[in-house]
Amino acid sequence: MTDSIPVVLIDAGSGNLHSVRKALTRVGGQVTITRDPEVVRRAPRLVLPGVGAFGDFMQGLREPGLDQAVREAVARGVPMLGICVGMQALFQVGYEMGTHQGLGLLAGDVVRFPDDVGEKVPHTGWNQIHIVRPSPLLEGIPDAAYVFFNHSYYCRPTQEAVVVTRTDFGRLDYVSMVQQGPLFGVQFHPEKSQRVGLRLLHNFLRYRP
Repeated sequence: MTDSIPVVLIDAGSGNLHSVRKALTRVGGQVTITRDPEVVRRAPRLVLPGVGAFGDFMQGLREPGLDQAVREAVARGVPMLGICVGMQALFQVGYEMGTHQGLGLLAGDVVRFPDDVGEKVPHTGWNQIHIVRPSPLLEGIPDAAYVFFNHSYYCRPTQEAVVVTRTDFGRLDYVSMVQQGPLFGVQFHPEKSQRVGLRLLHNFLRYRP
């Protein structure tokens, strides 16, 4: 890649930052990793990766004031991509090890896969994404493409209009990608999803609201 597109990678104290940075750089990103709210406020585009527990992740955002900086950036129309727990954090509340408030950027909650889902939890490995509606991040990505997942909790949006893809997991058909304007979330890990994941990150870097 000859172009270099600035993107800020938010460090909430958890998340596979090295792999995400490497993937973004590979598709043309000029990556800045930060825990500074002012850098987040000024960012031209944001990526919020996350692993681990919802409550710990949100605490990692709140302590340095990153949560409010993210809300302000999104309010002014900055494109943002939440990855895994970073997608879950976009919603109002999560129930992992208690009840924890999310960023509240999307209506809905985050709950554990039910005991009777019919598959081993956590959901770890390759699975398909089934496209519900078009999204600029899916340009060049076919329906039913395989991507890599690793999670025990999933998002339940209140508004169907934000749903971009769904994924089958045992008896459950759950939401695996969302979009509301320039705000995106993916439950899977694009940095671990090889060609499909790199294409999605390529599309995000070049997305213009």
